[in-house]
Amino acid sequence: MQEKTMKQMQQEVDEYISQFQEGYFCPLAMLARLTEELGELAREVNHYYGEKPKKATEQEKTIEEELGDLLFVLICFANSLGIDLQAAHDRVMDKFRTRDRDRWTRKEEAK
Repeated sequence: MQEKTMKQMQQEVDEYISQFQEGYFCPLAMLARLTEELGELAREVNHYYGEKPKKATEQEKTIEEELGDLLFVLICFANSLGIDLQAAHDRVMDKFRTRDRDRWTRKEEAK
């Protein structure tokens, strides 16, 4: 499978959603969906790494699948608000490189 840029992923999701008359959900509904997907991810992480094993009756899902669901809804949310996620990512990385540049111990300093 070919690697995609964030712009391509946003376009792919937009083309998919644009097929339907309903289009994107409103921002509040989108936030609820994002929260729901985050809860499902938390549940899977708890099953794999926490103290709460799955019940025999529960459907097998993976953390990868749940992260994919979360990413899809996040892209939908951004698209619905006209937000370029690549630009948002670049801004946050710039913030971490400047504001937080001395916050953590670098690996080369820890030796």
